Amino acid sequence: MSLGSGSKGNATLVESANSCLLIDCGFSIAELTRRMAREDRHPDQLSAILVTHEHSDHIRGVFPLARRYSLPVYLTAGTLSEENSRSTKGVSKVRLECIDTHRGFQVDDIEVSPVAVPHDAREPVQFMFRCRGKSLGVLTDLGSVTSHVIDSYRHCDGLLVEANHDSDMLADGPYPYLLKQRVGGAWGHLNNHQAAALIGSIGTEQLQGIVIGHMSEQNNKLEKVRQEMELLLEAVPEVQYASQAEGTNWLAVD
Repeated sequence: MSLGSGSKGNATLVESANSCLLIDCGFSIAELTRRMAREDRHPDQLSAILVTHEHSDHIRGVFPLARRYSLPVYLTAGTLSEENSRSTKGVSKVRLECIDTHRGFQVDDIEVSPVAVPHDAREPVQFMFRCRGKSLGVLTDLGSVTSHVIDSYRHCDGLLVEANHDSDMLADGPYPYLLKQRVGGAWGHLNNHQAAALIGSIGTEQLQGIVIGHMSEQNNKLEKVRQEMELLLEAVPEVQYASQAEGTNWLAVD
């Protein structure tokens, strides 16, 4: 379940029978707690926090939350180094688990596989999750699609993937030129067409459900995303679109 997806803050819950993982936390503790409460969840139920990269909309609340609830934080060495270099508080009093971008690890009954992605951060990753023979992928914040990404996410049972912007809206929009180049570049974010092409390459035959997320509030519109995805996803049983304010409902994979 996405608790909110976009440039103002990101957080995603991945839950199994024995574990509840938080993927990123771009919200304050109070705001995260409020959003979790909508689904009768609380931060003290979390097993761990997994961090994709150090951009503030993904990491802003991670370490305060980890300190308050004594949660382990899984992140790459590059993300940790970048956060240490810019934070006056650093990551003190937090249990850190540095992960290898090409080596999986286990949190309770969930097997986690980091996936290296092209994004303008120090050592960014996304994640594949497996439990009881089923797989769920979380894939946002990448500017281009590599063969490694396609191979890693092929034939998921569930998937959260970004469709960040419409290329024409970005080009004609209010962003400064350099920011437009960053967002639309090979190390930025996927546009709607790229996201659709990625989903087609991964394959939809096995998908029980999909969430389209990280949609820009300034450079995209829900109707444009739906227009791009409609035919591609017509055979997928459940399709959700994650908003900044509301996130999504639970997407069940069983």
